Amino acid sequence: MGRDTMNNDNLSSVGQDILLSGRTQLCLALPYLSGPLCALVPQPGEGVTVSSATDGEVLYYNASYLATGFLKSERFSPRLNLHIVLHCLFRHLAKRRGRDPVLWDLACDAAVESVIDSLPYVCLTQHAAPARELFLAECRREMKVLSAEGIYRMLLRERLPEYKIASLQRLFVMDEHSLWDLEEKQEQERSERQDHYWQDAASRSQTAMDSLLSEHGSGGENVMEQLSIAARDDVDYRKFLRRFAAPREILRADTNAFDYIYYTYGLQHYGNMPLIEPPETREEKRIEDFVIAIDTSMSTSGILVREFLASTYAILRSSDTFTRKLNVHILQCDDQLRSDQKITSLDELRRYMENLSLSGGSATDFRPVFEHVDKLVASGGFTNLRGLLYFTDGMGIYPEKRPDYETAFILLDEPPLSVKIPPWAIRIIPSLPWKRPRDNFEEFWQEEILQELPEL
Repeated sequence: MGRDTMNNDNLSSVGQDILLSGRTQLCLALPYLSGPLCALVPQPGEGVTVSSATDGEVLYYNASYLATGFLKSERFSPRLNLHIVLHCLFRHLAKRRGRDPVLWDLACDAAVESVIDSLPYVCLTQHAAPARELFLAECRREMKVLSAEGIYRMLLRERLPEYKIASLQRLFVMDEHSLWDLEEKQEQERSERQDHYWQDAASRSQTAMDSLLSEHGSGGENVMEQLSIAARDDVDYRKFLRRFAAPREILRADTNAFDYIYYTYGLQHYGNMPLIEPPETREEKRIEDFVIAIDTSMSTSGILVREFLASTYAILRSSDTFTRKLNVHILQCDDQLRSDQKITSLDELRRYMENLSLSGGSATDFRPVFEHVDKLVASGGFTNLRGLLYFTDGMGIYPEKRPDYETAFILLDEPPLSVKIPPWAIRIIPSLPWKRPRDNFEEFWQEEILQELPEL
């Protein structure tokens, strides 16, 4: 065996020892993450140009970079291990598809580093650069939880120049993300399996943290908030709206309600005269009575509300979800009910959306909306009210009792753990066009909504 080979083997062994040493320290400090921390198999990576990289299954490392980082700081290895594992637990790898890779990578690194900085363990503490703290402070002014999704939307909206992005990358980057994109079909299937594994791992870690935090009180709230985001399933807003539909008789031929044998027999033997015709009406599930409530506190802006209504309008306009005659009430409320606009057609909904004017700006209290809707139901304002959509950030005073109709809170982002949403409330954070910020509503309408409505 040549000397170069022996040196490379020794260096690889040193790199693995550095990684395993940091992993051991983390398992002692964060026992609820022991399973995920040990899930990645260390392996030398010839193509890794930074300290390390992962594909969700193997942790590839560059031994030279690891040795250099370890000599600079003994906290390098624990932070690197946790940085990579949190990427996997927060499902940053799978969520990269369809997003700008540069901005998404930066958002993921910033989100993970903000979590690590918040943990009160000696093996993770380090002196943070002022520019790094300044950027994270700007993010906290924009969102309650520093998730990768939230930071990514902020970066999209700000459209930073390349030199600014490069300077931020130097502040947050610790690993390489080149293995996150798997193009081949076989590799994509493996990536999906790994994503399911890490989603389950996030759920298990969250359960373990529930008991530990209840006993010790602090030390991982930020991890919990991020895990709750990672463990949840994506919600299809279009399918979700259909759960508010009620059976209605529609004037449309029901081709499934008769036997085609008799129909074709008559056509063949009696001069194109069918023996039986389909019923002229059929029963379908349609939405007729509906309530949309808008939180007009300081947490929501006019452009976001208009885009939410526009996306809802596009879904309803392009599908057989609504009846021709509507009975939709759009309520505006902060700490009191500000307005109640009754909508009887999709055209009225479009005009309301395009000329939207918000009233309010105070604190958030959800109770006035439910009190008002209950009065409308009692007075006969609804024939068959199926549900209520509440567009909000989720932070406010909730009713103590469950209403007689389903209620869904459409949230801008994941609220902090301190916000206790009642168990009867449906909480969804959908991935919709309005979650991708635009400079103005007209640009949003042209790029997103008219694509849903080619006939308009």
